[in-house]
Amino acid sequence: MHDDSKSQPDTQPDTPADIRRLCREAAWTKHTAGLAPGYAQANLVILPQQYAADFRLFCQKNPKPCPLLDMTEPGQPIPSRLAPSADIRTDLPRYRVWQDGELVDEPTDVTPWWQDDMVGFLIGCSFTFEAALLNDGLEVRHLACGTNVPMYRTTIECETVGPFSGPMVVSMRPYSPQDVVRAVEITSKFPQVHGSPIHIGFPELLGIHDLARPDYGDAVPVDDLELPVFWACGVTPQAALQAAALPLAITHSPGCMFVTDVLDHDLIAIDDCRDATS
Repeated sequence: MHDDSKSQPDTQPDTPADIRRLCREAAWTKHTAGLAPGYAQANLVILPQQYAADFRLFCQKNPKPCPLLDMTEPGQPIPSRLAPSADIRTDLPRYRVWQDGELVDEPTDVTPWWQDDMVGFLIGCSFTFEAALLNDGLEVRHLACGTNVPMYRTTIECETVGPFSGPMVVSMRPYSPQDVVRAVEITSKFPQVHGSPIHIGFPELLGIHDLARPDYGDAVPVDDLELPVFWACGVTPQAALQAAALPLAITHSPGCMFVTDVLDHDLIAIDDCRDATS
């Protein structure tokens, strides 16, 4: 559906503005794991206004996989609370376009699909807390491997709201038993980007039968003495959109996030999106 052979910059961009500029120019089309450490990243969902209220409530009812950071005004592509100079139609590496629940395109620019009543939702992403893990001396396996994070559909069902329902998606990072407690402590400080893990070890209890075959992203090695640690994931809305089968919806491509201007340690200063949009 897309060609990843397009040449990418020789060095990784450092600042959120640089990353968004390269995305706008279609010069960065890869995943954003490890980019702009210290800055928050976000998942993206774009819907026609008639579905916005139900989707907002879906996020509120399912805050672990869908922590809502920002919501744009109808027809406005600028996420003013997270990056007031950005445009959600152009500033991500790659998007997914859904029609009637089917994936129909993975473009680098969704301006041709934009409608005057579109509403954008920016949802917290676990890439945000990875800098804190690294700063505490904990390896982040997919960064060490230079790949996207592995993500899996689970048998945990989200709470249904209107047309939106479906399974929770999780991301996985492996840790030794002695490091698991530290990983839990660190990530629990970031509730607006999924917070603490939802499950440790025993992936089969989540309906995951083969860690080497993620539903999204890339597999990473898990040593015999390591435990797979699972965090709720902002790809969950994509499963819900497939079930909802809306005439049109737009999301980020898994791992290809929106990089914000917000520092990760300042996330607590972002008020609940419900207050800003009510």
